[in-house]
Amino acid sequence: MARRFILVKCYLNPVNNSATVSISSTKPRLSFRQIWNMSFGFMGIQFGFALQNANVSRIFETLGAAQDELPILWLAAPVTGLLVQPIIGYYSDRTWHPKWGRRRPFFAIGAILATIGLFLMPNSTALWMAVIMLWLLDAAINVSMEPFRAFVGDMLPNEQRTSGFAMQSFFIGIGAVVASALPWMFTNWFGVSNTAIDGTIPDSVKWSFYIGGVAYFGAVMWTVFTSEEYPPDDLEKLRKENAKIGIWDGLRESFMGIFEMPRTMIQLAAVQFFSWFALFAMWIYTTSAVTSHVYGTTDTASTLYNEGADWVGICFAIYNGFAALAAFALPLLAKKITRRMTHLVALCCGGLGLLSIYFITDPNMLLVSMIGVGIAWASILSMPYAMLAGSLPAKKMGYYMGVFNFFIVIPQIVAAGILGFLLKSFFGNVSVYALIIGGVSMMVAGFLCLFVDDDE
Repeated sequence: MARRFILVKCYLNPVNNSATVSISSTKPRLSFRQIWNMSFGFMGIQFGFALQNANVSRIFETLGAAQDELPILWLAAPVTGLLVQPIIGYYSDRTWHPKWGRRRPFFAIGAILATIGLFLMPNSTALWMAVIMLWLLDAAINVSMEPFRAFVGDMLPNEQRTSGFAMQSFFIGIGAVVASALPWMFTNWFGVSNTAIDGTIPDSVKWSFYIGGVAYFGAVMWTVFTSEEYPPDDLEKLRKENAKIGIWDGLRESFMGIFEMPRTMIQLAAVQFFSWFALFAMWIYTTSAVTSHVYGTTDTASTLYNEGADWVGICFAIYNGFAALAAFALPLLAKKITRRMTHLVALCCGGLGLLSIYFITDPNMLLVSMIGVGIAWASILSMPYAMLAGSLPAKKMGYYMGVFNFFIVIPQIVAAGILGFLLKSFFGNVSVYALIIGGVSMMVAGFLCLFVDDDE
């Protein structure tokens, strides 16, 4: 069982010389190995997300989707996040099992469901099947992912939280590098075909999802079995509160939290909105932008299209790999120039990276653009959460982390609703302009960091 220090403070009232004793639990510093183990599961989770981000548009287009339809088809991802994350956060705050703890049951359940989804997704034979599988896969990933953010707040003292979120970013980067590159690796290293008859998912993509499912389950269960959790300060009180709360009470409170956010959370919400709008534009449109703008083809059955789609996987691997390296540099920079200024610089690097794709004709130069995106990604995965964690009450850490994720999914819903319309109405369905919109959005997010109050 994980242990906490007990801190006893005595205060003297200067008016009547009476003494007041305050007793509170204090979290000890954890070792590098403990932080490593508690973060390792995020590598598996990122296998799921990276395979989804790099290949779902390719799967949709292969099954007959038009470019302006892609954002609406992707709507499943943010909507499931909007529904699942605050609910899981709320109930994980109120869960305690003597053996499995508070967050780890959700890690395990999500891992089982997501692994099943990763095996089924590439076997879709119709567009409607692929869309349904995206709903199921994204919901399962969110069940295991959301409590991981609260896990850092639960287990680490304030001075280690930046490092804890950075460690998560490192594993996210490592998982995404391998997962994003898997289709290219299967084709170029093992000779697995990356083309198939019209309307069929290539074998290289299928095997990538199978490997991703195994990696997801294994990494998450490593964290489940190697990490312990602190019990609630007052377990009996928690049980009594849970006995009074019905399921509808929980659902109502989960979604009403958006109106009770701390000041820092409100300020970060604006930053998150423009950051994730940009990311969603990138995930939806990079495949079609690169294959049409750089490779010069829209024929999904052609060798050239599939070479371009595979190269997008390499580009995503590069930005995630650079994010894994940047994850350890960002805390050092934050100590010198503050967390909000570090986030500003990183987001501007990402914005410039996306804007530069418009000017590129050589596929190899896309890797340079991805360096800027990687810096931004590393910061997006760590700095906002490090700034937020210190402003949240400990007993509602999971709940507020779930509410905070509204501002990850709401911009994605907005992007899904307007990007297709903007491209069709103003840009002749030329998908590279979606990346330009995303680049501008990310730079706006950077400058909004100047208005965030961060008590370090």
